[in-house]
Amino acid sequence: MIEHPDIRRAIRTGYPASEHQHYGFDFFGNEVSKGEEIMTLDDEFFLKQELSHDAIAILHYMGAKSKIAK
Repeated sequence: MIEHPDIRRAIRTGYPASEHQHYGFDFFGNEVSKGEEIMTLDDEFFLKQELSHDAIAILHYMGAKSKIAK
């Protein structure tokens, strides 16, 4: 099933597209808005809610830090 990116963002963030503040695209190409939780490792970042529990554990093991996109 294909969803429009604006709908997906509104469901994820609770904000319509016109009010969201773009942070960037993560390593996997997911659009990240300011205020969302991300994990950073070196120069890359990952949208945490799109990661599996195993991926989060691996990233923590590799030294990634969790933070809020600002």
